[in-house]
Amino acid sequence: MNQIITFGEVMMRISPRGNRKFIQSNTVEFYFGGTELNVGLSIAHFGESVKHITCISDDFIGNTALAYLNKFDLDTTAIVRSNRPLGVYFLEVGAVMRPSSISYNRSHSAFSEIKPNMVNWEKALENGNWFHWTGITPALTQGSFDTLKEGLKLARKKGMQVSADPTYRSGLWKYGANPKEALTELLHCSTIFIGGINEMNEVLDTNFDYSNEEFIEASKLLMEKFPTIEKVFDKIRTSINSSWHKIRARMWNGTKFYETQDFDITHIVDRIGTGDAFAAGLIYGLQHYDDTKSMEFASAACALKHTYVGDVNYATIDEVIRIVEGNVTGRFNR
Repeated sequence: MNQIITFGEVMMRISPRGNRKFIQSNTVEFYFGGTELNVGLSIAHFGESVKHITCISDDFIGNTALAYLNKFDLDTTAIVRSNRPLGVYFLEVGAVMRPSSISYNRSHSAFSEIKPNMVNWEKALENGNWFHWTGITPALTQGSFDTLKEGLKLARKKGMQVSADPTYRSGLWKYGANPKEALTELLHCSTIFIGGINEMNEVLDTNFDYSNEEFIEASKLLMEKFPTIEKVFDKIRTSINSSWHKIRARMWNGTKFYETQDFDITHIVDRIGTGDAFAAGLIYGLQHYDDTKSMEFASAACALKHTYVGDVNYATIDEVIRIVEGNVTGRFNR
């Protein structure tokens, strides 16, 4: 059985209903998510076998999170428990010219205490053929970086594909590690790069611009520095305002450049997790389609995620394919 492995923090998101600010509301909604978890849950919704590895609180909140993961038939056998609380973030959803605002409460969360000896990587990866990681996890603690690094080294030793979304958020790296050095070490264990010019400039210490020509040159340099990387994919977002975005994607696979058409998303329901939906669509696509169709599938999956409330993309394969084929009218399915 081929299994996709994701590793990262599970968090609870708390938001006022609709587009309200907290000061306007006495009621809130909660959702479970987390960058890598969002990817895993989306792929599981496509019908693939997925195992998520994490550390969650050993209380009724952790139990509720676990029940949510099990709804998707996610393999939770490698999840460990902790006496610390589940990480939480608070989100005020913006609208039109007002941006969304996020505040995190994760410094002493259950996942923050994870260490390499808490995960049996040999057993966790026994059915794995793909491992996905992002730059969020190594930025949290020394323990999360060390645990991820151990898993990635074993994944490559086993010949697994490893997709990297090395998202760089300067506000997260608080424990003393050098972000560039840490991400560089992990990218040497990776085969698929999912990131744009900003991420490439960060790890290459360069100043490429956003043009397609510069993207190709940056991708070539990235592959030269990290010989295990076979393909580079980039999701491009154009923001008209908080409620109206355009999405397209481009790639360089070592020999060919390709760019998709824009998806025009004029009424965003929820932006959280849309990049994760792109990564999930890409991982699914690369196991079933060629590179160009994989990127079209990923872009359509990303666009559809903007229509779902919460962190996770609930789109099915058929729904994504309809968007790829140009059915974007939103008419009733009968």
